[in-house]
Amino acid sequence: MFCRIEPWEVDQRKKGSDSLTLGDRLGLEDLYSLNVWRASVGELLGTAVLVFMLDTIVISSVETQTKTPNVLMSILIAITITILLLAVCPISGGHMNPVISFSAALVGLISLSRAFIYILAQCVGALLGALALQAVVSTNIEQTFALGGCTIGPIGPMGMETSQALWLEIICTFIFLFASIWMAYDHRQAKALGGHVIVFSVIGIVLGLLVFISTSLTGKKGYSGAGMNPARCLGPAMIRGGHLWDGHWVFWAGPTIACMAFYVYTKIIPTNHFHANGYRHDFFNVLRALI
Repeated sequence: MFCRIEPWEVDQRKKGSDSLTLGDRLGLEDLYSLNVWRASVGELLGTAVLVFMLDTIVISSVETQTKTPNVLMSILIAITITILLLAVCPISGGHMNPVISFSAALVGLISLSRAFIYILAQCVGALLGALALQAVVSTNIEQTFALGGCTIGPIGPMGMETSQALWLEIICTFIFLFASIWMAYDHRQAKALGGHVIVFSVIGIVLGLLVFISTSLTGKKGYSGAGMNPARCLGPAMIRGGHLWDGHWVFWAGPTIACMAFYVYTKIIPTNHFHANGYRHDFFNVLRALI
């Protein structure tokens, strides 16, 4: 979770690990918790606004006919992500992305049951966001931009091959988790960096950079870039359909593999992390000891 964990969220942490049943480990009590379902409303509305805003940004950036629409799009996405994270964080932790919920469940910050509820809410929210966008855009724009959904394009020289898109999805999602989300997972880092505003700004910037990289460097017509959010890709696909379903599995399989790889990484590194016990070999401390 990004925000401070409340007592009603993880009361099982107080129990000894040996006394936990399978139901406790899966967090089955969350399925019957009214507070968890109420928190998921934040995920639903947050994801709906996210899909509406991001898809609008994608369409508007191209429609402005600027020479560098990818730059404009990346900057606006970074700002939007930061604002929405700050808005939803106090309610549910500020996930708005199945990648975050699944990764948090793997690491153990939330239960698998809570992750299931959040992902369900995110998918419904993405559907509502795509419906809202469809209601306000013209038919021509909807057809031209496919509601700003996630597309791979025709296979061959005019589009991305499925294997390339899958690798991009895996790599970009892993970088997203490694370079930004881990700051939010580790509360010591979040506190050292100055709190949620700084951390969420970093997350927004990293996402914006990854969008820019995946859409610019590949240079493939018909490829919308790395999704890094399966729910955002699902919403427009369910509303618009058609070619949005071509290779859609990539936008789920790639992030899932990246989450598993990130989990392996968290199990390899020391449990207390680097510098957790102080800077023993700091140059000035060494110099002071010599003197």
